[in-house]
Amino acid sequence: MTKYIINRILGIIPTLLIIITLSFFIVRIAPGGPFATERNMPEVIKRNIEAKYHLNEPLIQQYGRYMFNVLRGDLGPSFKYKDYDVNYYIFTSLPKSIVLGLWAMAIALTFGMSAGIMAAVRQNSWVDYLSMGVAVIGISIPLFVIAPVLQLFFAMKHKWLPTSGWYTTGEGWKSVILPAVSLSFAYFADIARLTRSSMLETLRSDYIRTAKAKGMKSSTIIFKHAMKGAMLPVVSYLGPAFAGIITGSIVVEQIFRVPGLGKFFVQSSFNRDYTLIVGVVIVYSVILIIMNFIVDLVYAQLDPRITYK
Repeated sequence: MTKYIINRILGIIPTLLIIITLSFFIVRIAPGGPFATERNMPEVIKRNIEAKYHLNEPLIQQYGRYMFNVLRGDLGPSFKYKDYDVNYYIFTSLPKSIVLGLWAMAIALTFGMSAGIMAAVRQNSWVDYLSMGVAVIGISIPLFVIAPVLQLFFAMKHKWLPTSGWYTTGEGWKSVILPAVSLSFAYFADIARLTRSSMLETLRSDYIRTAKAKGMKSSTIIFKHAMKGAMLPVVSYLGPAFAGIITGSIVVEQIFRVPGLGKFFVQSSFNRDYTLIVGVVIVYSVILIIMNFIVDLVYAQLDPRITYK
């Protein structure tokens, strides 16, 4: 296991280098630029700005300079936000996106697994149909529809929750509920369906039949024996899901005015802010790689048949 962990950690380095390289060249090859405006900028001013940010250098030289700065932990200056550099904007907004993602994943995992287990245990009953019906709704209705509907019903009509904002700006922890629930809907649906199918398969296995024949309680069979095997597909899903729930929070952050990383990712794309775009891509890629790595380790602990060499 130790050798596997070391190899995986070493394998992260070339993966990140490839991601950074592709992102760097793609954003620069695309038409337009960070200083392209509707009005024609005087050529002298344009040359001075490009010289300030080293955009007048050959592309390979820009790449080498950028990679050297990244290796030092410097993601460079923002071309549009003059007050601070990219590091500041990413690492002040990323914790808010992570908090939102953690709450959304906790909601999706808690209710998704509960619904999946109940649907499997009571297969073809009203509980099964209701759980899977809600899951289908979560998969079918897009996020930009669910969020405004919840906002209209719970915030504007009944005024139980704030319409927008974030707990760090004075709205309190109630401001987390609506964006977290909205973001968790699709992931709740996937987890519920995965849990149901894997639980049904596990409950039909030989060792579960043996446990039933020994007269064990149903609750002991489900939570002590069946749950461990049924968790494997869900754990495999959680790695990319956690990365996706953070990167996918862009729409929710815009609707509920959450000051997270999604706002800068969207605005940097419109502004063609090269360094901010690549910086956000690097952060999202690191989150995805780390979560997949953690999932692999947890997977081996849940299933003793799996060994990493």
